[in-house]
Amino acid sequence: MRQWSYRGGWALVTGASAGIGEAFARQLAAKGMSLVLAARRGERLRALGEELERAHGVRVVPIASDLARPGEAERLWARATEGRTIHLLVNNAGFGARGAFAELPLARQVEMVQVNCTAVLELAHHALRSMRERGSGGIINVSSIAAFQPVASLATYAASKAFVLSLSESIWSEERESGVRVVALCPGRTPTEFQAVAGTGNADSAFGVRSADQVVEAALEALERGRSYEVPGFENWLATWLVRVLPRSAVTRAVKKLVRRAAEKNYEL
Repeated sequence: MRQWSYRGGWALVTGASAGIGEAFARQLAAKGMSLVLAARRGERLRALGEELERAHGVRVVPIASDLARPGEAERLWARATEGRTIHLLVNNAGFGARGAFAELPLARQVEMVQVNCTAVLELAHHALRSMRERGSGGIINVSSIAAFQPVASLATYAASKAFVLSLSESIWSEERESGVRVVALCPGRTPTEFQAVAGTGNADSAFGVRSADQVVEAALEALERGRSYEVPGFENWLATWLVRVLPRSAVTRAVKKLVRRAAEKNYEL
């Protein structure tokens, strides 16, 4: 596998206006990559883009995009590739919602699947077809440690992240000889705006917490090494292995209690 290079290439980062997506944008710009940044909040993207252009001398193209809209992923890819080649796709956009499956609004859960699964699949498919022709490129799909077990009160979110993990590892296996790298990033507790949207509480002092910058550093190292997935933090990595060897029924009951306790103590899962 040839050495990975950032400088002079283009990266498309979704969900780039805050949290892990913003951290990806900052670290990639510092490594010399020009950026197409996508998120719903166009003003925030423009401000970030102007800052990164001044600081690092790269080009930044902000695109206001709502991936909850059917067909938006295809439109975004078309705009992102106008006059440029995307060398790295970071599928970061996603959200969660805490509550009993039967009680959460169905429309909100369908929207979650659209953003967390369908848009990820569509963008990865577009990127892969282009990258395979060149024999190089990278895709980082942001999953979660929630992908490794069922999570009561976050049922659709956990299921969507399990989809992302399985899809990414399958593509990684298929493309090992093509020159295209695929990584599923599975962070644990990361203080971002995710908690406020999902209603999972504050993550600042939770067990296994890692900053967005630490998560991105781990993801980029995994990309450079050609790994199929990355779980930042030893505690989080150990947790993903424990749930594989314990009975699934016991894990499901234990995680349900953890989610309830986390919400009561204002911690994120």
